[in-house]
Amino acid sequence: MALADFEIDEGESLRGKISAAEWEARVELAAAFRIAVARGWNNSTANHMTARIPDQPDYFLMNAGDFAWDEITASNLLKLDMDGNVVSDTTRKPRPAGLNFHSALQRERRHLGCTLHIHAPAGVVVSAWEEGLQFFDQGSCSVYGQVAYHDFEGIAEESDEAPRILADLGDKYTLIMRNHGLLSVGRTVPEAMEYMDRLVTACETQERIMATSHATPRPLSKETCESTSSQFRKRAGNKPIGDTGFAAAYRRQVRQDPSFMA
Repeated sequence: MALADFEIDEGESLRGKISAAEWEARVELAAAFRIAVARGWNNSTANHMTARIPDQPDYFLMNAGDFAWDEITASNLLKLDMDGNVVSDTTRKPRPAGLNFHSALQRERRHLGCTLHIHAPAGVVVSAWEEGLQFFDQGSCSVYGQVAYHDFEGIAEESDEAPRILADLGDKYTLIMRNHGLLSVGRTVPEAMEYMDRLVTACETQERIMATSHATPRPLSKETCESTSSQFRKRAGNKPIGDTGFAAAYRRQVRQDPSFMA
């Protein structure tokens, strides 16, 4: 292959050509992709994240399948309708599996503003455990009662699997896709990111504890998990979580590489 074959034409900036609300949503979602890379969640072109457009709730934003997550910008995000049709002026498309269940979530769960799916190594490890996620520390209790499971059915591009993913997720904010990876959802982008951060960290903690073969793991009791998770819920109230942490990560990303804002 010639070097030119590796270059990607990102197109012109959309700033000033779309509504202020859509542009803001694009910048926020592009930032989320860059933050995810910084956290080690993804370094490839695989996996997806979506965000509903606030002033056009029948449309959502999603990454194309040929950009690595650290190449995503506000302008190169795709715009799709609720049937998964790309309405952006481009020939680029999402990957079929990601489009299948992300579009279903956006279409059927109208209260959600963001969906996120990754194959973080620790998440894949825990997804392959029959016992699933266990709870060993205060941090993991922040997702206690919010973790659902979906059995592996192969590459999730078959349309009939999407309803089962939604059914298994139920009203929870995180889903461990067994032998596969992790999914989080949120009313906002920061909320989906926060739930994923909590889930990934809990998986990493479990992976490290299980790797300590000379010691006996001591999971928290059900009563302690319930009590601690209740404390987390009381802190949040009924508001979406994650704003403060996301804002800090956003500012850090702007300092390090503001190219996502293009």
